[in-house]
Amino acid sequence: MLETFSIPLESLNIFSIFPMLITIVGGLLILVVDMCLKNANKQLYTMLTILFLGLSLGYITFFSINGERAFFDLIAIDGFSLLGQMIILVSAILFVPLTLSYNRFHEFAYPEYYALFLFMCAGFQFMVSSDHLIVIFLGLETASLALYTLIAMHNRATAFEAAIKYFTMGSLSAGCFAFGSMLFYAASGHLDLEGIRNVLEAHDYEPFYLVLSGAVFFIASIGFKASLVPFHTWTPDVYEGSNSFLAGFMSIAPKIAALVVAIRIFSIFVEIIWVHSVLYLLIVITMTLPNLVALVQKDVKRMLAYSSISHAGFAFSAVLIGGMQAYSALFLYWILFLFTNLGIFAMLWISRTKEQIWDKRYDHSYEKFSGLIKLCPLAAVIMGLFMLSLAGIPPFSVFWGKVYLMSAAINNGYLFLAFVMAINSAIAAYYYLKLIVYMFLKDPLISDGNVYLQNATLPLKIVVGIATLYVCLSAFVVDGLLFGIYGYIGGSLM
Repeated sequence: MLETFSIPLESLNIFSIFPMLITIVGGLLILVVDMCLKNANKQLYTMLTILFLGLSLGYITFFSINGERAFFDLIAIDGFSLLGQMIILVSAILFVPLTLSYNRFHEFAYPEYYALFLFMCAGFQFMVSSDHLIVIFLGLETASLALYTLIAMHNRATAFEAAIKYFTMGSLSAGCFAFGSMLFYAASGHLDLEGIRNVLEAHDYEPFYLVLSGAVFFIASIGFKASLVPFHTWTPDVYEGSNSFLAGFMSIAPKIAALVVAIRIFSIFVEIIWVHSVLYLLIVITMTLPNLVALVQKDVKRMLAYSSISHAGFAFSAVLIGGMQAYSALFLYWILFLFTNLGIFAMLWISRTKEQIWDKRYDHSYEKFSGLIKLCPLAAVIMGLFMLSLAGIPPFSVFWGKVYLMSAAINNGYLFLAFVMAINSAIAAYYYLKLIVYMFLKDPLISDGNVYLQNATLPLKIVVGIATLYVCLSAFVVDGLLFGIYGYIGGSLM
C-alpha cells in the first residue's frame, strides 16, 4: 500500500516567489485585457506594466531578510537576491515610461511587448533569487527568449540582425552554462551551489579536471551575459539595432543579474590560482579594450555600448576581490550607473527621429549633436551632465561608485587593478568629453532645434528630471545607500 504524505505549506514559504508571481501574473493579465478590450488605449498597458512592477518592488521592499532557503530549497532569501531584484525592478519602472513618446513606434502598440517585458523581468528575478543551477538556468532562458523577441519587434533590418546576434550569443551562454552545471554535478553530485561548495572543499577540489572544466564553461557563460571581453563581440551591434529604451535597459538589468550569479558561482572556486588569474586578466582586458575602441566610434549609442562593457568590467572586479566592501561597492556602483545611463539613453530616445537626417546608418551620430547648445541649451546641459558623470568627474554620481570600488581594490591588496581602473577612467574621459565638444564648441548643422525634442512627452521629461537630480545630488545619498546595502548583504556573508 502506497504511503501518502503532505508537505506543510509553511515549509514551502510560497511568499518567497510572490515578487516573480506578481510580474508573471501582470504579463498574463495584459494579454487577457487585450483579448477583452481590443480598442483599448495602448497607454493602458504601460500603466499596467508599471503597476505590477511597482507591486513587486513594494513586496520586496518590505520582505524580511532571514537568510533561509525556501520553495523546496530552490529560492535563496538573502541580501544579494533582494538587492538584485530591487535594481532590476527600479530600472524597469524608470525605463518603461520611455515608451510614452510622441512618435509611437509600432512595437509599443502591441500589448505582447509589455507582457514579454514583464516575463523578462520575472526571468531576471529568478536568476538572482536562487543558488540552484537549474533555477538560474530557467530564469536565464526565460529572460533571454523574451529579450530576443523584444529586440526583433523594432522591425528594422538592424533590429533583426541584432536579435539574431543576441540569440546566438545567448545560445552559446546557455550551452556553456548547461555544460558547466553538468560537470559540477559530476564532480559533486549536487546542483545547489552550497552543496557543491561543501563537497568540493571536503575533497580539496578533486577531481581537478572536472572542476577546472566547469569553471571554464561558467566563465564563458557569465562572460557572454556580462559582455566581458572576448565574449562582447556583437554587443555594440545589439545596442545599435535596439531602440534606445531597450538598449538602456539592457545596459543595466541583464548585467546586474549576471553579476549576482557570478558572485554566487565564482565564490566557490575563485581561490583556485588558475581561475583567479583568468578572471583577473579578463577584467583588466574588459576595462581597457572597449575603452580604446570607444575612442574611434562615430555613433553615440555605439560609444555608450562600449562604455557599458567597460563599466561591466569595473563592476566585475568586485567578484574577483570578494568580501563585504567589494560587494557593497558593486551594488553602489550599479545603482549610481543605473540613473546615469537612464538619463543619457532617455535623452537619445527624446531626440530619436524616424528620418535619417544626419547619417544614413547611425541614428545618433556625433554630428547630430553639433551646436546643440545654440539650438536647445537645456538638452545640451543635461546631456553634458550625464557625460561628466559617466566619465567619473566629481561630484557626479558614477564618481562615488568608482572611488569606493577602487578603495575596495586597494584595501584588499589589488594595487595593479586599482591602477588600471584609474588609467581607464582617464581614457574614458576623452570620448565622453568628445560629445560635449560637439555640443558646445561646434556649429549646428540644422537651424530647427525642435527636432531634438519631438519625443519629449511629460513622462519622458519626468524620467530625465529624476535622473538629472540623482546624478547631481548623489553625494548626499551615497552614505544612506551604503548603509542600506550593508544592511542587506551583511547577513549574507556571515
